[in-house]
Amino acid sequence: MKLLLIVLLVVVNYVGGTTPSRPNIVMILADDMGYQDVGFRDSNILTPNMDRLATEGVILENHYVMPQCSPTRSSLLSGRHAIRTGFWKGNIKPNEEWGLRLNETTIPEMLRRNGYATHGIGKWHCGMYTWDHTPVKRGFDTFFGLYLGAQGYFSHKRSGHVDLRDNYIDKDGKFVDNVRLDLQGKYSTYLYTDRAVETIENHDKSKPLFLYLSYTAPHTPNDAPEEAVKKYASHIPSSPKQRRKYATQISIMDEGIGKVVEALKRENILDNTIIVFTSDNGAVYGKKGSNYPLRGGKQSLFEGGVRAVSFVSSPLLQKTGYVNKNLHHVTDWYATFQKMAGDQPTHHSKLQLPLDGVDIWSSISNNQPCREEVLMNFRDHSMIQDSSEHEFLVKREDSTIDEDIGQLGDDEYLDDDSDDFFVIRWKDWKLFTGKYKVQDWTSKNSLGEAAKFDRDDSWLTGGGKAGSGTKLFDLSTDPREETNVADKNPDVVKKILEKIPGYREKMTKINKRTRSKEGMKNGIWVPWVKNVEKV
Repeated sequence: MKLLLIVLLVVVNYVGGTTPSRPNIVMILADDMGYQDVGFRDSNILTPNMDRLATEGVILENHYVMPQCSPTRSSLLSGRHAIRTGFWKGNIKPNEEWGLRLNETTIPEMLRRNGYATHGIGKWHCGMYTWDHTPVKRGFDTFFGLYLGAQGYFSHKRSGHVDLRDNYIDKDGKFVDNVRLDLQGKYSTYLYTDRAVETIENHDKSKPLFLYLSYTAPHTPNDAPEEAVKKYASHIPSSPKQRRKYATQISIMDEGIGKVVEALKRENILDNTIIVFTSDNGAVYGKKGSNYPLRGGKQSLFEGGVRAVSFVSSPLLQKTGYVNKNLHHVTDWYATFQKMAGDQPTHHSKLQLPLDGVDIWSSISNNQPCREEVLMNFRDHSMIQDSSEHEFLVKREDSTIDEDIGQLGDDEYLDDDSDDFFVIRWKDWKLFTGKYKVQDWTSKNSLGEAAKFDRDDSWLTGGGKAGSGTKLFDLSTDPREETNVADKNPDVVKKILEKIPGYREKMTKINKRTRSKEGMKNGIWVPWVKNVEKV
């Protein structure tokens, strides 16, 4: 799935070009949005608010994420790579009994212990099999949205069960789960925007704010109000047939971003705001979104799957109006916010686990290099174990789960049948080794079931099939990953392959997945396992 992330940092204090002190933070995340699907990349999709923020700020050209929804979100919220959190295997599917482990400290948890008000809106997708894994138990004061990875935009249902809720702690200190059956029929992107605006307007300015606005747009299903399709997408060709609604989903989200900015302006905090925008992964390959000119899409580790459309916009930036080509990773936001919040991890009872991200504020604000390598992903199936430990508790019989794949799309259910692989970017070199998903290229603004390929190479396996071997690309001259130069650069290949043992040492073992229908009760999704051991 995908992800489009915007981070708005509303800064209370700012000292002479250094890291802002205790800023308010608003993160806006989009889901499965294509690299090219914004106006400032010459898309035919209308995104005037994002265009303005990007062109007046800093475009992050090399901001990397994971190739799927759950791995990106867990990495973002924990500041730790998927090889550490256990998300290296992929998404959490409905009914699965695992999630972001309870010993992980999340961004909202870290910020709340430093006096922040923390509010989550939209998509969670970091685990829901116990209440302890849900957002308000992971650091948010309030949460309005869905626990799972997708739902109908109007029905708010997954597999016939509703997953739209208000969560908060009431005045008596009790956790409240209010499932919003009354909102059925209302378009979820509008609901998320309205709640974000309301949250900003009602915010107690004596505290710094963290607002996590995680849109489901433009993830499947292909839902959009007809009047909005006429307003935003009548100029877009009718083929592929899903493109107009996909474009409308993005334009409605863009409209919402504009409303959030206006709310910040009305509350007199826009002048102290930093906006960071990214997607959680690229558009689904060969469907309705465009990652042009990059190769591949969601679930692939080629650039179209993991190099997200991203930007930062703020009057606090020392340098603006340029394209920043420094390497950044989604894990970097935890370390960046932690420094801004003035957090002292050793002063808290919960152990701070080693971070993989680095503070990137100076890199963004002053165009200073901050890292030279980014691990895309590493799979080692020897790290999957049979276990009934706390992350899964009791072994349950696997059962057939009836899913409305036709409505929500099958991209979340595609099991990557890749064997072991290691994919990394080091400086301008990108190396693949092992067995991995291979996807090709698609045309600008035009995708469909019969994707238009810009070229065809006999040595490549297209259409999302398995590829194998060691391949090396020089992204400085070949950003589309067309030419394998491994044979011409054996010293580079050797140097990069020598990094594998160090990453394997950091890897977390995971348990074989278990699933249960017990979370689908009386037409509502609910956590179904109790008494998880906290580690």
